[in-house]
Amino acid sequence: MNEREKMVAGLPYDPYVPELIADRERARRLTRAFNATTEIEGGRRQDLLRELFGACGRNPTIEPTLRVDYGYNISIGDDFFANFDCVFLDCGPVIIGHKVLFGPGVHVYTVNHPLDPTERAQGVEFTRPITIGDNVWVGGRAILSPGVTIGANSVIAAGSVVTKDVPPNALVAGVPGKVIKEITGPDRD
Repeated sequence: MNEREKMVAGLPYDPYVPELIADRERARRLTRAFNATTEIEGGRRQDLLRELFGACGRNPTIEPTLRVDYGYNISIGDDFFANFDCVFLDCGPVIIGHKVLFGPGVHVYTVNHPLDPTERAQGVEFTRPITIGDNVWVGGRAILSPGVTIGANSVIAAGSVVTKDVPPNALVAGVPGKVIKEITGPDRD
């Protein structure tokens, strides 16, 4: 396996090989172009997202600024919306369902580093995928940690740090994020 294949598979990999450096440079070029667009260039923004992301559903809306590591590991469904200043450390897969909303400053991290300081000093990284179901709302400045799955119809409160999987129809808040309540019929109104 090459380092990109190891990275996406969640195996230890070297992020400093020329191929991955070139991939990050490509992502920086595309995000720089995206972030330079104006509010009347919605079509150009969508074209750039389709070039940057691995898969992009209908009607993607992301407000600049956007930051990504690679872009090609991100898959978004239809009607995705992200407010200003979102960050995707997409060394591993990020799979986002349909009608998902991100508040401003949401951070999505798939990359991790060894706990052992000797290993960490060698620059080795590993990834864990993040999956977000349909109809999820992630509040502003929330952080999604490596390996979490967010169930459909859930809400992540602003400022939360999600370190464990979230079941469907759950309201999560806090640091670390905890299920506060199940979202039921009366809450949906």
